[in-house]
Amino acid sequence: MQQSACATDKGKLRTVNEDSMLCMDDIGFYMVADGVGGHNSGEIASRLAVELTKAYLTASPPDSVEESELPDFFKQCLHEVNKEIYQRAASVTENAGMATTAVMLLLRQEKAYIVNIGDSRAYLIRQGRIRRITEDHTYVNELLKQGRISKAEALVHPKRNMITRALGSEETTIPDIYQLDLIRGDRIMLCTDGLYNEVDDENICALAESKSHPEELVLALIRRACDNGGKDNITVCCVEI
Repeated sequence: MQQSACATDKGKLRTVNEDSMLCMDDIGFYMVADGVGGHNSGEIASRLAVELTKAYLTASPPDSVEESELPDFFKQCLHEVNKEIYQRAASVTENAGMATTAVMLLLRQEKAYIVNIGDSRAYLIRQGRIRRITEDHTYVNELLKQGRISKAEALVHPKRNMITRALGSEETTIPDIYQLDLIRGDRIMLCTDGLYNEVDDENICALAESKSHPEELVLALIRRACDNGGKDNITVCCVEI
């Protein structure tokens, strides 16, 4: 049986928390979302994403889906979620341009299925090492892959926060889907950029080594991000196998 913990904090500079999270231990599903948009629309977008996803999974439980069909299942789920957010943004003037990232985790026996759109991340922490599973859907990451900028330049690029894929930003959207084999003691962590922009991978891993329970780790990571500046909302979900 997995152990899990999720927490969110608005950080030190923001007045509103535009992150949302969803923890469904009974079906082994977890989600983190980071909203964007003016007039607090980001808060609405991320909340819609988790509420609509929860409704979809409640109506169509993933444990009734064959393993080979899970990628299509999640694509359809996000298609429905994206459509609703996009239509809301198009029909309500103050919500124009709202969108949200989403990173999801589903546990199925000894496997993890991770679904991602945007720049929220999933990490695997195993035997004292950390590995990022997801790829950021950002303009700067595209430049990095093309070799047009260095990693050092990416950290200070003026468009480093520009995401290229999100729920609600286009009529259609395509998530990345990953499958991992798990071993006992693995920890999978979902987080928004408010964490990893303040706490690097090495320090995330070091904190994971020093904390014996996911709840201790999640709270320690949020404290560290706030201590390092807390310039954005911070949301972390950790699941230990």
